[in-house]
Amino acid sequence: MSSIKIELIGDKAVIRLDRGKVNAINADVIHDLTQAILELKADEKVRGVMITGKGEFFSAGLDVVELYNYNEEEILNFWRDYDRLLRLMIAFPKPLVAAINGHCSAGGCLLTLGCDYRVMASGNYRIGLNEVALGIVIPETVYHLYSFAIGRSKAYQYLLEGKMHSPDEALSCGLIHELHPLEQVELHANKQLDHYLKFSTAVWAQSKLNFRNALLQRIRTDFQTTFEHTIRQWWSEESRSIMVGMIAKLKG
Repeated sequence: MSSIKIELIGDKAVIRLDRGKVNAINADVIHDLTQAILELKADEKVRGVMITGKGEFFSAGLDVVELYNYNEEEILNFWRDYDRLLRLMIAFPKPLVAAINGHCSAGGCLLTLGCDYRVMASGNYRIGLNEVALGIVIPETVYHLYSFAIGRSKAYQYLLEGKMHSPDEALSCGLIHELHPLEQVELHANKQLDHYLKFSTAVWAQSKLNFRNALLQRIRTDFQTTFEHTIRQWWSEESRSIMVGMIAKLKG
């Protein structure tokens, strides 16, 4: 697992995104996170998991520079694997807490929405789902997941605006649950894990899955149907032009 690091601390595990300076998401990140989630789910010694980044980036979102050069099969597999990862995170039976150590954009923010609790660093950071601004058609799965966190009306509004939130705005709308100085984020995320672990493992897990059942039912649609427009638009001249502009800014 070259793009993440896993640390076991007693009955808890920490997954740390570790790909370059900004933890941009590519196929390797999705693969490694999927393997980690499956392994930690099966490991009876692990009762709770924290996911975080490094420096001042949880994740800057998709690695547009790399994904732009994927061929049709590679981009199809990328979205299929991303969809599978999100479903695995949503249905993960153990406590899963996000320690958001700074900027958390688009695909990075989406990963945190699969968690049970989100603790973010205060400061000049941004978090949100700005796929529309990036020329990416947002699949229904993302809307349902965002709605689960902040409500349908706000999710609808913010997704269509491509809104990026300050930490204070994210706390106000319910996108995150706690706000602390950067150096205290993991500490407070760990405290929330400890709080969850006070309860019966079986009772907590089944209750979580009961509460998420409606969400899981909504997103159990055919992949091709859900992502058809996303994939089609990916190859459009308009979206490719937007990505070229982004790549130029990133390289400039």
